[in-house]
Amino acid sequence: MKRILSRMTPLALALILLFVLTACAAASPTPPAGTDTDTDAVAGATTDTDADTDEQLTTTAGKLVLGVTEFKPMNFREDGEWTGFDTEFALLVGDRLGLEVEFQLIDWSLKFVELDSGAIDAIWNGFTATANEPDGTPRSDLCDMSFSYLLNTQSIVIRAEDADKFTSIEDLEGMTLAAEAGSAGATKAKDFVGEDGKVIEAPDQIATFLEVKTGASDGAIIDIILAEEFAGKGDYEDLAIAAIELPVEVYAIGFRQGSALRDRVNEIMAELYEEGKLLEIATKYGLADRLVLDKTFGQ
Repeated sequence: MKRILSRMTPLALALILLFVLTACAAASPTPPAGTDTDTDAVAGATTDTDADTDEQLTTTAGKLVLGVTEFKPMNFREDGEWTGFDTEFALLVGDRLGLEVEFQLIDWSLKFVELDSGAIDAIWNGFTATANEPDGTPRSDLCDMSFSYLLNTQSIVIRAEDADKFTSIEDLEGMTLAAEAGSAGATKAKDFVGEDGKVIEAPDQIATFLEVKTGASDGAIIDIILAEEFAGKGDYEDLAIAAIELPVEVYAIGFRQGSALRDRVNEIMAELYEEGKLLEIATKYGLADRLVLDKTFGQ
């Protein structure tokens, strides 16, 4: 190659050099007028459209994956299909986000593991937001909370024949209580029974009824919304809700910390509340008197 170049005239070399420079210029078009050409700024830039795409709020494009358990009347299955207040609520939100809603059955004691790993986008299942985990950590320290939307209390389900035996929290000391593992009820149960008592951790709230019915436990601590669905009815007609008043709690939705999804869902929740759509489904499931939207909660 060197020998070939050495035989070329200065004019020929100049023409070749001009051709090469022209080709390079064509391959690197001039940025439009007003474009920021600072290297660092352009490398990290995203458009508003990209940043605000609802699909990017979730871990799976086109889907909103929610962690749930069987919890009537919030999320439960009929003929293989999910239904309930939280189910219909979530479907309305998913529709406005333009996302398919998928209900993922989870182990409630692992709900924060599922959330932090990205396996689910939110905990949406009659989630008591004002509770602590069994180790004492406030749930609000482990996830970002939405506005609260329903009032709840814990209740003590007992055998109906023991109604006179359990009339105050003090009566639970030294007893055996059943509760769903990882639930707000499990945390309270340990406090109620004290060092001399015992807590049986069940896979879900429904399973705690059987613990009471069979005599394995003296009672079960269960969300009042669920207890009212089953205690004293059908297979559990021999069970009752003890006359023990417990503090009011609230339900909210749990999101990964720092997730923009929480704010988008809050916006839609407020719209659905103002339009009366949340009241419609709350009435359908007998929860109208518990529907209270608090826009200051979780902020």
